[in-house]
Amino acid sequence: MRILIIGGSRFIGVALVRQLLAVGHEVTVLNRGSRPAPTGVEQLVGDRHDPSTLTQLKGRAFDVVFDNTGREAAETQALVASLDGQFQQLIYVSSAGVYATSDQLPLRESDPVDPQSRHRGKFETEDWLRQQGLPFTAFRPVYIYGPSNYNPIEQWFFDRIVRDRPILIPGSGLHLTQLGHVEDLASAMVAAVNNPRAIGQVYNLSGDRYVSFDGLARACAIAAGRDPQALQLVHYDPKSLNLGKRKAFPLRAQHFIAAIEKAQQDLNWSPCFSLIKGLQDSLQNDYLARGLDQQAVDFSLDDEILAAVSIRP
Repeated sequence: MRILIIGGSRFIGVALVRQLLAVGHEVTVLNRGSRPAPTGVEQLVGDRHDPSTLTQLKGRAFDVVFDNTGREAAETQALVASLDGQFQQLIYVSSAGVYATSDQLPLRESDPVDPQSRHRGKFETEDWLRQQGLPFTAFRPVYIYGPSNYNPIEQWFFDRIVRDRPILIPGSGLHLTQLGHVEDLASAMVAAVNNPRAIGQVYNLSGDRYVSFDGLARACAIAAGRDPQALQLVHYDPKSLNLGKRKAFPLRAQHFIAAIEKAQQDLNWSPCFSLIKGLQDSLQNDYLARGLDQQAVDFSLDDEILAAVSIRP
């Protein structure tokens, strides 16, 4: 099938392109051209926010379009207009961050969204696609991790573990969260291609297990070959500190977990990476491969928090 990917050169897109090629699809990517496209992939270069970029799509037809980078409804609306209906399915990368806070977990696709969420543009895009009657499929990942992750979740833990630093965790360390490997996200997206059950549907995506903040720190230690029981876990109350907008921890300090059964059933999909296996993949094929264990890291905010709770690093 003829596939267009908006993005395709960084994190999710790299895994998606590789998997689509592996099953024989014909792939075109549209991105800023900061990295060359893989062999066998057509690359259209430009910024999607520049109207002249989208004119490259005029008169072209694709079976499936992946919008990996749209954040606001207007961005996807412009993309759809440029294609003039010449596609059979649009697959949109949304976010589990659209959900409103709930007392009942895990979050399900039918749960209310938060109209004030910083991800509200994602839900507004989903809503517009539905109102237009377009053949769309949307995915709401929780936290994505794996090689080339530009949201440094696992890197934050590895930076401290390999340097024998304390791990500062807000609250009790018992908040539950959920991580999904980028290759598993890509495989679910591929499974939605030309899948009639996926048309008009929204799917949560992540790993199939939940983990506490303390448990994630220990999992990262195991992945790095360290004794998880030897970690110095330091818990603190962020509300008692004057941190302002500075980000001291890479995850939201609340329970954040989503049910993935709908994707498993409709797409005949299941994640392949356990948390430890996925963290090992990220450590070996990204963190150590890029020499991040040897680079200088600014721990000044950590030290400020440690001083506030009277613990020396």
